[in-house]
Amino acid sequence: MKSIIRSMAFLCLFCGISFSVSAQFMADAEFNLLKTGYNKIQVSGTDGTRFNVVESGNFDNDVSFAYRIRLGYRFNNRHNVFGLFAPLRVSYNGIFDKPTRFFEGNFLPLVDTKVNYQFNSYRLTYRYDFVVTDKVRLGVGLTAKIRDAFIEVQQNGISSKKSNVGFVPIINLYASVNVSKKIGFILEGDGLAAPQGRAFDFELAAFYKIAENTNLRLGYRILEGGAENDEVYNFTLINYGLLGFSYNF
Repeated sequence: MKSIIRSMAFLCLFCGISFSVSAQFMADAEFNLLKTGYNKIQVSGTDGTRFNVVESGNFDNDVSFAYRIRLGYRFNNRHNVFGLFAPLRVSYNGIFDKPTRFFEGNFLPLVDTKVNYQFNSYRLTYRYDFVVTDKVRLGVGLTAKIRDAFIEVQQNGISSKKSNVGFVPIINLYASVNVSKKIGFILEGDGLAAPQGRAFDFELAAFYKIAENTNLRLGYRILEGGAENDEVYNFTLINYGLLGFSYNF
């Protein structure tokens, strides 16, 4: 994973050097309060026990905290290249209501159990803005996404963990509207669906220009997706409240 991060950082640096002429650098930090809508799990996908840590009512679903960091360049006022680091870790505490087979472990009902869910995301995106006016900006692009994920079940000192690191190409979409010199709205995200699964990560937010080069935004983000195959069945919906700050150099 360290080599992957170094490679993505190098690509971002390379793009920044190559397109430094007429370019604008951007740094963005986002802070989130999140709550799970559903998390449906079955490992393996053929002989594991399927369970939903939210809809079963047997596990807690507390509000969690997350953050995101994004760095990028805009050059020639239409071309955008940026990298994103979006870590995600959620834990659920509760009990199974029946004997449960998860990966290499068998777990008892009515015994204190912890389910850990991680879905860290590393993304490198190129986007072209095909509409650029004083009030509206529309763009479409391609994102190379690397996921570093695992699901772990713990009970009475027994632990079973299914990990996955993989690459997914997804479509990036962007739309922003300025309603005044300081206020506007933005819809942005990545998404793609295929027979093997789907991935959607979109935000809808209002932004306010608090300084010459600094924007504050407040809004909602939805993360939804998963995969179904012989190794794993997992579909997750997470709702985010977001507070973000962007600075343009």
